Amino acid sequence: MKRLTSLAVAAVFMLGVSGIAFAAPKAAKAAANTKPSFKAFAVYVENASKENHFAPSGWMGDFGDLKLNQACTETPRSGNTCIKITYSAKMTQGAGWTGIFWQQPANNWGEKKGGYDLTGAKKLTFWARGAQGGEKIAEFKVGGITGEYPDTDSSSIGPIELTKEWQKYTIDLDGKDLSHIIGGFCFAASKDDNPNGFVIYFDDIIYE
Repeated sequence: MKRLTSLAVAAVFMLGVSGIAFAAPKAAKAAANTKPSFKAFAVYVENASKENHFAPSGWMGDFGDLKLNQACTETPRSGNTCIKITYSAKMTQGAGWTGIFWQQPANNWGEKKGGYDLTGAKKLTFWARGAQGGEKIAEFKVGGITGEYPDTDSSSIGPIELTKEWQKYTIDLDGKDLSHIIGGFCFAASKDDNPNGFVIYFDDIIYE
């Protein structure tokens, strides 16, 4: 009787060990197939930061109406600096609108290789405010640059009316093809919406 009991215990033990032996490879395989989560990727966090990517080089429309300060210290949302953009609405180029694309590399309108693979990012978030409140931005955008080496996708929000206080905005990127992005961030605004021009601020522009 004792011998039968011992055999039964041994059989149960062997089954348990066998189960572990077969389960381990499955667990290892599942771990191997798990993709790492997307690491935050900044367009701008602080002036001259090594974490910054893309350059605010794609000035559009009435580009002569714009002034850009990436080291503004006027109440940044975080850190010591933020981006300040002044728009005069003088129609220097006669376009009636203006905007800036943050590009990689600088001045890349799709005619040269560059950009980043941002696959895995679900959104781009940024903070913005106006000096007076009521400043109207027609569009905030990711991607959309064409050419020989174009952006693989695009997404945008707008129109948006800014407030005097910092507000967080989100551009949804879920399901977008972000394998080649040269236009990391963009804004566009018109004279019709802002006849007297404006002063606006951006901070913490980050892919998440």
